[in-house]
Amino acid sequence: MVTVDEVRRLARSLPRTSEHLIHDRVKFRVGRIVYVAFSRDETVMGFAYPKHERDALIASDPAKFHLPSASDMRFNWVHAWTAALDEEEMRELVLDAWRMVVPKRVAAAYDAAHGAGAG
Repeated sequence: MVTVDEVRRLARSLPRTSEHLIHDRVKFRVGRIVYVAFSRDETVMGFAYPKHERDALIASDPAKFHLPSASDMRFNWVHAWTAALDEEEMRELVLDAWRMVVPKRVAAAYDAAHGAGAG
């Protein structure tokens, strides 16, 4: 199970990230683009994810991943139950979501400094 505090520690370490509390929901964004958000009760973590890949992600583990509400289907977005995520998986999802919203050079510089790569 992952918590908002675990995600916060990672997200705050990522360049250009800011944290906001909007309608009692914790959100992490770069500029105006949200890349991770939590439900009010913190049981669901929404994150940026390529639209064309989300059906495959959900099919890989439907007990863990699910689609956002109908009104959010137009966005590159998927939801996960926080109780079903482990820290390593959360880290990968958050980093990939962040990489979707920052300029490629910012992500490349972060990856070079941290010995990381896409995915």
